[in-house]
Amino acid sequence: MLLEQERRDVCLTARAIAQHPGTAPGEAGTVSVRSGDLVAVTPHGVPLDQIQPQDCPVMSLDDRMLEGRRDPAAETTLHMAVHRHAADHGRESLALVNAFTTDTTAVSSVLPELPPIHHRAAGLGGAISVTPYMPYGTGDIADQAVKALKGRDAALLANHGGLALGRNLEHAMENFRLLDWLCTTYLRARQIGQPRVLSEDELAEARQRDTYGWAGPDPFLY
Repeated sequence: MLLEQERRDVCLTARAIAQHPGTAPGEAGTVSVRSGDLVAVTPHGVPLDQIQPQDCPVMSLDDRMLEGRRDPAAETTLHMAVHRHAADHGRESLALVNAFTTDTTAVSSVLPELPPIHHRAAGLGGAISVTPYMPYGTGDIADQAVKALKGRDAALLANHGGLALGRNLEHAMENFRLLDWLCTTYLRARQIGQPRVLSEDELAEARQRDTYGWAGPDPFLY
């Protein structure tokens, strides 16, 4: 079976999405992972918590289905566009998670971008772009997603939900959870008032601090 381990990982990640708080029921998102020139993706017509490895289509980068007992999910067009773009820019492997949670959908339906109001936003690249609204499963939304992900590991798809990248599916799911948490935090902060947005300098400092652990007592305190 082609990409046997990757297809198992797709199933595990699909189940994690189904169990994530606020996720829409049924086919609530799409998962994919690329290894070399092959991509394993979630199938169409199967609830995320019921997918089996044999269900998962294996695609070539030129959009040919090579294996799998079910057709690819509708959002495979978007995923394949991102995988091709990453391959063209030298990324040997890549994983994607997109899902429809309450808070990613809410933010993507209102804001032009998600402002960085917490230092953890630096890990995704800072402010998160929201694409223009496009029908799902089309080349238009795929093109917009590629643009929105430039310099970022996450994006919001207008009136649709969130999308996150990672070096593997575990990392992509971790980034999606962070994106969802940032959306939740922003929505709660807006109930109180206007959140303070971190500057590019503050985000750059957060990225620098992420490269090391505790550096000892702060000398400016003594």
